Amino acid sequence: MKRDEVIPILYEMALTIGGETSVDPLLTRCLQRLLYYTSFPAGFICLDLPKADTDGMDFLTVTLDAAVGDYQLIKHVGEQLALPKQLLLGPALKADDQSELLSGMPATQGRYQAFLRLPIGNLGVIILMAPQMPETELPLTLMFDPIMAHLERAILLCRNNDRYAAQLIADKQQADTRAEFLALHDALTGLPNRGLLLDRIQQAMAMGTHTGQYGALMTLNIDHFKQLNDYYGYEACDQILIDTARRLEACVREGDTVARFGGDEFMLLIWPLPATQNEAAIQAEQIAQKVQKSLTPPLELNGRELAASFSIGISLFRAHLDALETVLRNAETSVYQAKIAGRNTIRFFDPGLQSVITTRLALEADLRRAMPLNEFRLYYQIQADDQGRITGAEVLIRWQHPKRGLVSPAVFIPLAEETGAIVEIGDWVMQMACEQLRAWQQHARMRHLELAVNVSAVQFHQQDFIDKVCRLMADYGEIAGLLKLELTESVMLDSAEEVIHKIQILKNLGLRFSMDDFGTGYSSLAYLKRLPLDQLKIDQSFVRDIANDPSAAVIIQTIIGMAQNLGLEVIAEGLETKEQLALLKQYGCRHYQGYLLGRPLPINEFDAVFAQANPGLAYE
Repeated sequence: MKRDEVIPILYEMALTIGGETSVDPLLTRCLQRLLYYTSFPAGFICLDLPKADTDGMDFLTVTLDAAVGDYQLIKHVGEQLALPKQLLLGPALKADDQSELLSGMPATQGRYQAFLRLPIGNLGVIILMAPQMPETELPLTLMFDPIMAHLERAILLCRNNDRYAAQLIADKQQADTRAEFLALHDALTGLPNRGLLLDRIQQAMAMGTHTGQYGALMTLNIDHFKQLNDYYGYEACDQILIDTARRLEACVREGDTVARFGGDEFMLLIWPLPATQNEAAIQAEQIAQKVQKSLTPPLELNGRELAASFSIGISLFRAHLDALETVLRNAETSVYQAKIAGRNTIRFFDPGLQSVITTRLALEADLRRAMPLNEFRLYYQIQADDQGRITGAEVLIRWQHPKRGLVSPAVFIPLAEETGAIVEIGDWVMQMACEQLRAWQQHARMRHLELAVNVSAVQFHQQDFIDKVCRLMADYGEIAGLLKLELTESVMLDSAEEVIHKIQILKNLGLRFSMDDFGTGYSSLAYLKRLPLDQLKIDQSFVRDIANDPSAAVIIQTIIGMAQNLGLEVIAEGLETKEQLALLKQYGCRHYQGYLLGRPLPINEFDAVFAQANPGLAYE
């Protein structure tokens, strides 16, 4: 090799080094080119040599990062070897007659006599070996200095790239693993999802064909979960679902499956059970009772305890005697039966109630469409004072179903509260009441009329209820004093302090408040005296019995006396006879509502009352 060949060699080596992006191929390719240009037959590379004090040590433990030209040496790539310290450390060196030093190499069997050492800066060293020193005129220990500096930088860059590539691969593997998990599990709770549960039900049914054993599908719903979601928010209720999942996992048998079927619905696959139906039912109920007991302790929610309740339905199945769809439908029906029975209870599937559940589900679907299809109607029932003057009306909603006819509020209002549809319905009723009050302002005879609007506890506890009413009053502020919101005592069952605060905010806007159905709920008198109310409405059950039940009469007198002491107005609903009216007047009640004054009327008929020459009521 001649000196004028040095520049092309260095150029080609630089291209080789610059063309690699990963450490392992970089080291191998560089070593191959060095062996080719120096005529050494074999060589290896060790990186990250020990930095600590090595005095008194003849051998260093290093990693063999690359090897070329010696098959026995190549087998040890990636391993840690004890190599002669004198061989590895020091400046660039070309040495011959080093058989004793090189004999310390593993598996070389004394084949090598000469070596060339090329340090890679502070990163490591390249050792080229030969049986005898190759002949060359080139200064090998000097000419590769710039290449070694270039190689050092390239190794650092390639290591960074390798780490980045390894992280990408690890992230992808993690994402793939997560995707595989989520395909069969619920993202929030980590429980098996619907797809995995259905697969396991089918497996249980197939095994039951051979064993004759029963299985059970247990459906569990969190009672009033929609209201909890609206009141506490999604994040808090997600924690309820997670805590419920952990409790369920802890109380089922090994081999049973706990799954989240969607929303607040959990399903438990209990298999195997005994081969006789009675024994299977007994064992399934025992497990359900254990589940119910484990869910009884209050949940921790936002630093406070929440005693949630659960409805549990159980449906037994055996092999393929029932189709999978039937098993699922029966399980859903059983939990509806538990809800109908009063919630927080356990019920087995009863075929006799299937038609009732089907009707209810159909009504629920129709209810969701009622608002967009404009099927709700508003009726107005007169409220009057003891002088026969009409003071206003209560706004009552009716559902004009295209096939069922007029659906009673007693039927659809509880369903609307359960499904959350009551919020949209309540917002609409309040909007329409404001529009009607504004329209009456154009008529001298009607501009004094008040309207009472029922506000469901579900609607009242919505986080944005205050904001909605404030926005409404920004548009209808002139009639605020004529709008009366009727609340039931159920709003006080939770967060009484917050209820008082909300009422006070709305009172500041000019709105008035009435406690509806008073005497039938659970209001604390301590809270009642602090509630910024304007009116108490005596429940119609007491008014109905006032003439023939002394207890009812005493309760009415007590309510009236308490209201007078608190400075509250009293109105009696459900007034139907003159005898009832006479007693109410005698006890000091001055405002009334009921069929004696008039049935609920559509707005056109209600307005017609004031088209008369002397609108009013003659009690005598």
